Amino acid sequence: MHRLPRRSVSAILRHGGARHRTTAAPISCASTHLGSVGETDAKVRWHSALASGKFNPCQPTAQFASNNGLCFGNRFESSAAASDASAEPPAERFEYQAEVNRLMDLIVNSLYSNKEVFLRELISNASDALDKLRFLSVTEPDLLKGGGDLDIRIQTDKDNGIIHIIDSGIGMTRQELVDCLGTIAQSGTAKFSKLLKDSKNAGGDNNLIGQFGVGFYSAFLVADRVVVSTKSPKSDKQYVWQGEANASSYTIQEETDPEKLIPRGTRLSLYLKRDDKGFAVPERIQKLVKNYSQFVSFPIYTWQEKGYTKEVEVDEDPAESKKDEENEKTEVPKKKTKTVVEKYWDWELANETQPIWLRNPKEVNTEDYNEFYKKTFNEYLDPLASSHFTTEGEVEFRSILYVPAVAPRGKDDIVNPKTKNIRLYVKRVFISDDFDGELFPRYLSFVKGVVDSNDLPLNVSREILQESRIVRIMRKRLVRKAFDMILGISMSEDRADYDKFFENFGKHLKLGCIEDRENHKRIAPLLRFFSSQSEDVMISLDEYLENMKPEQKGIYYIASDSVESASNTPFLEKLLEKDLEVLYLVDPIDEVAIQNLESYKEKKFLDISKEDLDLGDKNEEKEKEIKQEYGQTCDWIKKRLGDKVASVQISNRLSSSPCVLVSGKFGWSANMERLMKAQTVGDTSSLEFMRGRRVFEINPEHPIIQNLNAASKINPDDEDAIRAIDLLYDTALVSSGFTPENPAQLGGKIYEMMGLALSGKWSTPVAEVQQPGPQHHNPETLEAEGQHPATPHHNSEILEAEVVEPVEAGTQK
Repeated sequence: MHRLPRRSVSAILRHGGARHRTTAAPISCASTHLGSVGETDAKVRWHSALASGKFNPCQPTAQFASNNGLCFGNRFESSAAASDASAEPPAERFEYQAEVNRLMDLIVNSLYSNKEVFLRELISNASDALDKLRFLSVTEPDLLKGGGDLDIRIQTDKDNGIIHIIDSGIGMTRQELVDCLGTIAQSGTAKFSKLLKDSKNAGGDNNLIGQFGVGFYSAFLVADRVVVSTKSPKSDKQYVWQGEANASSYTIQEETDPEKLIPRGTRLSLYLKRDDKGFAVPERIQKLVKNYSQFVSFPIYTWQEKGYTKEVEVDEDPAESKKDEENEKTEVPKKKTKTVVEKYWDWELANETQPIWLRNPKEVNTEDYNEFYKKTFNEYLDPLASSHFTTEGEVEFRSILYVPAVAPRGKDDIVNPKTKNIRLYVKRVFISDDFDGELFPRYLSFVKGVVDSNDLPLNVSREILQESRIVRIMRKRLVRKAFDMILGISMSEDRADYDKFFENFGKHLKLGCIEDRENHKRIAPLLRFFSSQSEDVMISLDEYLENMKPEQKGIYYIASDSVESASNTPFLEKLLEKDLEVLYLVDPIDEVAIQNLESYKEKKFLDISKEDLDLGDKNEEKEKEIKQEYGQTCDWIKKRLGDKVASVQISNRLSSSPCVLVSGKFGWSANMERLMKAQTVGDTSSLEFMRGRRVFEINPEHPIIQNLNAASKINPDDEDAIRAIDLLYDTALVSSGFTPENPAQLGGKIYEMMGLALSGKWSTPVAEVQQPGPQHHNPETLEAEGQHPATPHHNSEILEAEVVEPVEAGTQK
C-alpha cells in the first residue's frame, strides 16, 4: 500500500491539499447539497478511514487522523440503494381514547359554574330546533303540517321532582339521536349552520344559538336521569333516548305508548337529583326563563297555578237559622255567601318575543325606553339619558345604554367594578352580567344597558367573555357612545340636568382622569369645579378659559377641604387683587385628577400653593432691591428655623398676610399631605420622602416682617424676636393648610402672646386686690385717672366690707 511521507501530510494540512489533487478528490461545501434526497438522482456519501468517522469538508484545514493515512473522495450511488439503506419504519396511527365517565364528569361539573344555566342551554336547543324547522319549511312546506304552533312549553312536577321541556321543532331521527346526543361535543346546530353557509341558496342570517355540542349535557347538572322523546317529520316513528349521570352508555328505543306520542318535536324530561328538586317549583322556572331566555324569538309557556274569585253559599247553623226565621217571618230570607279563590292550572307566556333593541330606534318612544329600563334593572326613577345604536363593520352588535338618575349606594359604589349593570346577550340569549372591566372601565361602571351580538368570543360554558381584539373594539365603541350620551346631558338647555348628573357621578369622571389617559380629551370638558369667581355654581374648564386674562399663562387652582377654607387661604391674596380666577378643588380626588390631566387645550394647570408661582408681573429691578434689603433677614430666619424649611424667600403672592409656607414643586401639597396621612392603609414611611421641601415666604410690606427686618440688623439675638419667628412659622403652617407637629406647644405660644398683649388692659392686676391691710395710693395718680383720693379709714372700711359675708335682715352676725 502506498504510504505518504510525513512532510506530504504536513503540506496537505497547510495548503488544503492543493498539491495532491490527484490523490484526493476535490472537497467542496457545495457538494454536500447535491446529495439531498429529492433534489438529485445521486446521493453523496463520504468515506474516510478516520477512526472517529467524522469529517467536515467546509473547514479550511481538515484534520486527518488515520491508521493508514488514506483518504478517499466522494462516491455516488443510486438513490434507490440510499433509500433502502436509510428507510424509516412506518408510523402507526392511533385514535384518542377517552374514559366516558370521566369526560362526562368534566363536561358537567367543570364547564358550568352555576347550575341554573341548564335551563338556558336546553331552551336554546329547543329554539334552534324551531329555527331549523322554520328554515327548512321554506323549501319543504309539508314539514309544518299537523305539528301545531312553533313554541316551547315547560311543565313541572313539584312533588316528584320532574321537569318537562317540550318544543314543536324539527325533532330527531334515530340516527340523529346517535350522532347528536350519543357523540360528545358534536353540535347538530353548528353542522347545520355550516351547511347553510356552504349553500348557495342560503339567504339572510339565521338565529341559531348552539355551537359547541355540549349544552345538552348541562341537564346532568341537576338531573340523575334524562329522557328524550322525539319525533321528526322525516320519520314515521318516535324514538326515546335515555341516559343517566355517571353512566358510560345510553339506550334508544321506539316509543310504543299511544299516550306519549307527539305529532312533531321533542319532549325532554329531567328527573332531578334530591338536592336540586327545588328547580321543579313553577315560580322558579318562570324566574329563570325571564332572566335568561326572555328574548328568545319563540314564545315560551310555563305551566302555572292560577286562581279566580267567586261567591259560594255558606251552610248555616240550624239553631241560628231557626232564630232568624222567627225574627224575620215577614221578610224573604237571604242566603249567606263568602268569597273563595278557585285554583286551576294553565299555560302562561313567560317571555317577550321582540326585544326592544332589535326594533328601529325611530319606532321606539321615550316611554318605551324608560319602561324597559325600569323593568330590566328594577329602577323606580326614569333615566337621565339613553342611547340606542347599532354598530356594524368589523364587529356587529346592538345596544341600549342608560345613565341612571341617582348614584348607586352600598356595595355598588365607585370602588367596585362588578356592578351587574351591563347585561350581555348573544343572539337574544342572556349570557352574563358579571364583568370585571371587560366591556366598560371602572369609572363608567354606573352606565347601565344591554349589549347583544351574534358572534362573541365566549368559552364553552358561554359564561365568560374571553379577552380578544373583538372585545377591545366593542369596549372602545361602548365607551365612546357613553361619552356622547353624557355630553348630550351637559349640552342640555336645562343646566340642572347636568348639575344633577355631576352631583351623582362627578367622582366617577374624575377617576377616569386617573385611569384612562386615552380619553382625557373626552373627560376634561365634562368636569365641573367651583372657583374664586363662582363659589355657588360650578363651572366647566371651557368657561374658565373664556374668563382668562390675555396675559394669563395657565389655569390656577388651589386644593382644600371646602370652598370656605379655599376662599380664605393666603395664597389667593395677590391673585384676587389681579382679578385672576382660581379653581377650588374641594373633593379629595380632585387634585390627583387634575395632576393627571396636566393641561387643557394647551393651558397647563398651576398649583398656587407651590413654589415658583409666576403671575406674569415680574419687576426685576424692584425684586433686586427687596432682596438686598431683606436678604439678611431671610438668612436670619432660615438659621432659626433650620431644617424645617428648605429656604426663606420674598413672596410675590401675599398682600395682607405676613408669611406663608409653600410646598416644593414636585412634592405633596398641604391638602395631599393631609389626605395621605388619613389613609387607613397608608404607608407612613413615604410621608417624609413625598412631603418634599417647604419654602417659607415672607411679605416685605407687612409691619411684622418690617419689624423683624429691623431686629435682624439691630439685635438678632433678641428673645422676643426669636419667639416671633417661631410663632410666625407655626401660624404659617396652620394658615397654609398643614398640620402642626405639636399643636399643644403652638397653643402655649399663642396664649403667651395673648397674655403679653392683654396684660392689665381692662382689669386691675389680681395681686393688688389680694394684698391684706390698708392700701396707700398716690393722690396725684388717682386724680390723674379720674378718681378721688380716699382716706385710710375709708379704704379700710371698703376692705372690711369685702370680707363681711351678707346676712339676712333681722339677724345678727
